[in-house]
Amino acid sequence: MSDPVISCSGLGKAFQDGDRQIEVLSGVDFSLRAGERVAIVGQSGCGKSTLLNLLGGLEVPTTGRVYVAGEVMSEMSDLRRSQWRNQQLGLVFQFHHLLPEFTALEAVAMPARIAGASKSQANQLAAKLLERVGLQDRGGHRPAALSGGERQRVAIARALINNPRCVLMDEPTGNLDPESAAQILTLMESLEWGQTGFVVVTHDRQVANQMARQLTLIDGRLVGDHDAVA
Repeated sequence: MSDPVISCSGLGKAFQDGDRQIEVLSGVDFSLRAGERVAIVGQSGCGKSTLLNLLGGLEVPTTGRVYVAGEVMSEMSDLRRSQWRNQQLGLVFQFHHLLPEFTALEAVAMPARIAGASKSQANQLAAKLLERVGLQDRGGHRPAALSGGERQRVAIARALINNPRCVLMDEPTGNLDPESAAQILTLMESLEWGQTGFVVVTHDRQVANQMARQLTLIDGRLVGDHDAVA
């Protein structure tokens, strides 16, 4: 069996609120192997986004470790962690986080440019990915000229451009109207997963039911692992 592409052990996160320490996550153990698809569900405010931020190296855990492609990312320097995240992970957020001054093609190409690809190489990869998500005719448009669903498809293409070991998605349909959400759902169903693992935090049961496993975050711990689809 292959080694996990991303995992954590004894993961905990607490925040200081005046004299009080608020524990959001405690003793979380989790692993994801190549090509595996996992949904993390739970009530609003239960810590799902915090867990995803820890797995992605956007926050540092209070306790425990996060491993990405065999490296302890949670103990890296900020610079090394950013480089490792760019090389190994793709991130998709509820809000697309597209910079308004960049076209769709430029936005998708940016992680590849950061990783060292030439402008022409990055643009070729970006164009192929935009075609893959059904936006081959929208590459020259900036976010203001794109619909909500189109902006999220650009964000998904951007997350995939460096052929990451794992893509982390935080409520990918949560900020969309029903029609746009349905488009993203259809896109996620049609994507060739390959060896890229996916961790999707969602309250949308339709999205969760696409994943091979579902985990529920309750009282800061992951519980209730079960098969969602065959």
